[in-house]
Amino acid sequence: MPSRANRWLSHGTVKPTLFVLGCLPAVWLFWAALNNHLGANPAEALIRSLGDWSLRFLVLVLAVTPLRELTGWSALARLRRMIGLFVFFYVCLHLLAYAWFDMGFEGVEIVADVVKRPFILVGMVSWVLLVALAATSFNRAIRILGARRWQALHRGVYMVAVLAVLHFFWMRSGKNDFADVAVYASLLGALLAWRLWRRFRLRARH
Repeated sequence: MPSRANRWLSHGTVKPTLFVLGCLPAVWLFWAALNNHLGANPAEALIRSLGDWSLRFLVLVLAVTPLRELTGWSALARLRRMIGLFVFFYVCLHLLAYAWFDMGFEGVEIVADVVKRPFILVGMVSWVLLVALAATSFNRAIRILGARRWQALHRGVYMVAVLAVLHFFWMRSGKNDFADVAVYASLLGALLAWRLWRRFRLRARH
């Protein structure tokens, strides 16, 4: 079964299919916004939906390694980079929608909002970390930085996960609505806990 799944995941159509599927939420959201299908407050719905998709792709990219090791589907590793770049893509759209619809691209007001509201500050910090990860996500960056430094840098995705949940929690605290926060926090917490357990197990072996 693992070998059959690996052959399927290695097929040349898998990456283009994943790319199309990854773009579909953005296409639908912007179509819905243009056609007034996002409710009474379409700007807020668009911003929050893009944030939700950022979290979903973050869960997916962190789930790749556990799935790969638990199932033996080693070919999943070839999809991890694209999923990670979709995290960055949706976070950038989330930030762009906030800067456009909430702040009207007023740089001074955006800076003031970042200083005034902690959840915006946390979101900006996570975006900066993602910029560094996206900029070094290619093979040439691994050669320039060296494998060890590259791996240390890309462990920053764990910090991104923590900051993303904190950003979501503070955003929802104003309305005292934590149901979705609990779901994402549980998923990301379980994936991070698995990584820690795996690291301690490897250290114990050595």
